[in-house]
Amino acid sequence: MILPADYCTIPQAAELCGVERTTMWNWVKAGIVEAFITPGGHHRIPRAAVEKLLITAPYPIKKPKRAILIVDDDPFILDTFKKRLDRDGFIVYTASDGFTAGLKVLQKKPDLILLDLFMDGIDGFEVCRAIKQNPDLKSIIVIAMTGHHSPENRTAILKEGADDYLPKTVGFSTVLKCVNSFFRTREVTNEQHV
Repeated sequence: MILPADYCTIPQAAELCGVERTTMWNWVKAGIVEAFITPGGHHRIPRAAVEKLLITAPYPIKKPKRAILIVDDDPFILDTFKKRLDRDGFIVYTASDGFTAGLKVLQKKPDLILLDLFMDGIDGFEVCRAIKQNPDLKSIIVIAMTGHHSPENRTAILKEGADDYLPKTVGFSTVLKCVNSFFRTREVTNEQHV
């Protein structure tokens, strides 16, 4: 999940943690959550405090939903993957071309992208390169997928910064395992840095 800038408002922190605003406000008042007051009198919570809270909350909190962007020019794949990922509790966005994908990445800041390599116009290689060269976006996980599986395509997309590569011939269960594996790894990494 991408957290806003370096600081969150109380409503933003509450939404990220899946709790009511009043709960977050009570945690701030009780000193459970680190916060400071701006010169204008508004409370702000440091990003690191929200990340820590997601791990060490005073009682179990609902983990925020992960956002996934599916980029593919095949309507069947877009529809099928969207329905399956929706059912598994993800927030799902779709794009059918590289240009729309670029806009959605900037607007939605997904946690992970399932990226088709070969599309008309801007292809998956260009999309991946643009994401991984942007300091504000490079932490987004990119899993490249293609129906044109070859060692050359795999090597080329990994050089562009993709985090993984899957042929489209693998089943959805393999895709879901790969997605969940990246999210588990990211959670463990975040826990180690808190």
